[in-house]
Amino acid sequence: MSTPATQTPEVLRIVERCEALFEDLHFNAVKQWKAAAPGRKAIGYMPVYVPREIIHAAGMLPVGILGGGDQLEVIQGDAYYQSYICRIPRSTIELGLTGRLDSLDGMLFPSICDVIRNLSGVWQLLFKDKYVRYVDVPQNYRDSIGGRFYVEEMQHIRDDLGKLRGAPITDAELNASIVVYNENRRLIEDLYAYRAAQPWQAPTSEVYLLLRAGMVLPVEEHNALLREYLAAARAFERPKRDNARVVVNGSFCEQPPLALIKSVEMAGCYIVDDDFMLVTRWLQGEVPADGDPLQELSKAFLHHSASTAAKYDARREDKGQFLLGQVKQRGAEGVVFAAPSFCDPALLERPMLQDVLKAHGVPYTAFKYAENTGQMAPIREQAGTFADSIKLWNAA
Repeated sequence: MSTPATQTPEVLRIVERCEALFEDLHFNAVKQWKAAAPGRKAIGYMPVYVPREIIHAAGMLPVGILGGGDQLEVIQGDAYYQSYICRIPRSTIELGLTGRLDSLDGMLFPSICDVIRNLSGVWQLLFKDKYVRYVDVPQNYRDSIGGRFYVEEMQHIRDDLGKLRGAPITDAELNASIVVYNENRRLIEDLYAYRAAQPWQAPTSEVYLLLRAGMVLPVEEHNALLREYLAAARAFERPKRDNARVVVNGSFCEQPPLALIKSVEMAGCYIVDDDFMLVTRWLQGEVPADGDPLQELSKAFLHHSASTAAKYDARREDKGQFLLGQVKQRGAEGVVFAAPSFCDPALLERPMLQDVLKAHGVPYTAFKYAENTGQMAPIREQAGTFADSIKLWNAA
């Protein structure tokens, strides 16, 4: 990794550590955590949304699995899926079949799309000795219907992980975990607010790596890392540029390559909000930690959660309002729609979101990528042209 002259040693140390975790497809951090105490278990999940509090309350390590990125050649994984779907299920299968996920004792597959639903079935067939569950979520937002359904779904996971560890998970353990994850959500919101206020001080290529680190570290350690980064970023001034402020939308499941994020930034864009790894920001605000924990997690999901193409919107008129709110809250000047190729949820929702932005005079541009995208020049050129046009429109 090159060392920008404007970075302090402390910022560099934190970012380099996060990048090392990001690049480690053998999940050595997970192996080390398990080896530190006998009997420890780790549960993988695809980080759109799962109730990580339940995994944590069981004394297990939640591990975000985001495919193989641009570092992994997919060979065996291609045998299980057709070519006209997104790449992440194939690279996830490749990780499993090549032994890179052997440290995991189970996998949770959240309700994202039909491809991920099928991936959970393939996983059950391939890894019969591992715990596997597809995590369904409500499409009705009444507490008495969708809420009851989701509480029962979470109770199944709670019971399963209790059996896996050999003791039921108590309400006290769950509430304690909610407290820790509330802190994680607060710190990440602090980070996002700081980036939006001074995006030159916290480049998204660094913020992204910080979030990726949280996919493999214990949440307590990630909280400490977030605090360290915020303090280090505030302690050193970086040059401010006349970049366009944009929101990136559509990258909630298959993640963009790090080089793509850097290319957008180098093209003259400050990314001031995004939907990367939504599990870290799906629940908005504090979840009460002094009541029935599953009821409170359910209410948070139903009434205080982010809007995304991976979540059913009960009212069509709400479509696009969350994105519009991001634009206004973060002071963005435009939106970059960046979706993985063949991502049905993101690509089907995009025209509806574009209509809302158009109605409110918010400029946007759109492109597709794959997690192993190698050629960044066209993306950089498109993002640069978009940034220039925003500056021209604003000047006019």
